[in-house]
Amino acid sequence: MSKVFVFLGMSLDGYIAGPNNSLENMGGDGWMDLHEWLLEQRVLRQNLKLGEGGQTGPENQFVESILARTGVSIMGKRMFNQGEVAWPEEAPFHTPVFVVTHEVREPWVRKGGTTFHFINDGIQGALRRAFEVAGEKDIRIAGGGSTVIQYVNAGLVDELFLAVAPTFLGVGLRLFEGIDKHSVTIAPVEAISWPKVTLLRYAIQRAGASRAQRAP
Repeated sequence: MSKVFVFLGMSLDGYIAGPNNSLENMGGDGWMDLHEWLLEQRVLRQNLKLGEGGQTGPENQFVESILARTGVSIMGKRMFNQGEVAWPEEAPFHTPVFVVTHEVREPWVRKGGTTFHFINDGIQGALRRAFEVAGEKDIRIAGGGSTVIQYVNAGLVDELFLAVAPTFLGVGLRLFEGIDKHSVTIAPVEAISWPKVTLLRYAIQRAGASRAQRAP
């Protein structure tokens, strides 16, 4: 069975987006500071068509593993709206992407294997579709914060990866705003310290549920 996972960058004070977050200022002020390490990795530079070069060490290998395991991505409409005006013509996912939205819209096909599908029956509907097409690969809940928390509170996430950057944003969007601490149990699995980021990996389980009960 495919696993459902989250991989997000976060500031040391718990923010995944800064102030003044808008279509014209994706992620808000300071957002790029969260992802400085990520943009230095060769595999991501290649994926985003940023040119040659980039690091090839353990951080790059980790990003390669995330890309390799992802068969489907799910995101909320706000994240899609911001990305639609910012992503290149060859969008960086290279998988089907299911957008949780109330908007009725035909699939949006991009170069490089990314097709955005607009799902109108909530997070469960998007996840059902994702399981149907993921095959042996996993499903990434890509964001934004509200969508991630809805999936976590529903007990539908297996793994949480947080890439904690050594920076403070002070204000913005906190990842765990609205978390229902009684709905899930969480256990640390791994912590890796790299020069510009600390990777934290957690296993998540819905309180009282077995793994077999979690697929929609």
